[in-house]
Amino acid sequence: MTIKAVIFDLDGVIVSTDQYHYQAWKKMSDEEGIKFNETINNRLRGVSRMESLEIILEKAERTYTPEEKIALAERKNTYYRESLSEVKPDDMLPGAKHTIDELKKRGVKIAIGSSSKNTPTILKQIGLADAFDAVADGNDITHSKPDPEVFLLAAERLGVPPEECLVVEDAEAGVQAAIAGGMNVAAVGDAGLHSQDADYRLERVDEILDLI
Repeated sequence: MTIKAVIFDLDGVIVSTDQYHYQAWKKMSDEEGIKFNETINNRLRGVSRMESLEIILEKAERTYTPEEKIALAERKNTYYRESLSEVKPDDMLPGAKHTIDELKKRGVKIAIGSSSKNTPTILKQIGLADAFDAVADGNDITHSKPDPEVFLLAAERLGVPPEECLVVEDAEAGVQAAIAGGMNVAAVGDAGLHSQDADYRLERVDEILDLI
């Protein structure tokens, strides 16, 4: 295959902030008396904040108005953003920085394609604010994964056709988004273990260097 660009999901691929998301959702859920655990949390991988909230509210004992839902989502995000001050370069996943550096040496364009609206903050915290040729995130899109919008936007900003892009994802929703966008996709992490549709299933992100 001819790969001219690599588009990375952020959380779970470049950096791990899973524990911060979990703690924020757990705090909000506990305050509302809603059951929340790791099993439910795993269903939130790769989906937007409001869609995540809808999944959590399946366990709620009462119905929330649209205004209340917005308030709940904002409360969770406040807790999450407060915790982001603790994120540091050491939170980058094994092989991530080496992969980025090596791809740049090879002249391969690189981008972030993330549903998170906190992407700029996280990239700054881990020292990668200026590392990518393009960034597309939750602030830019209307539809979250598995819709391909964020990846198609990243490819457009890179100036590379979708079929010449490799997406690196750790969530099944992201894998399906890449496929829907006509892109090659390498699954790592949880998706690397379980995805049936990814072109490549890898244990670590730096294994993509053997594909390009």
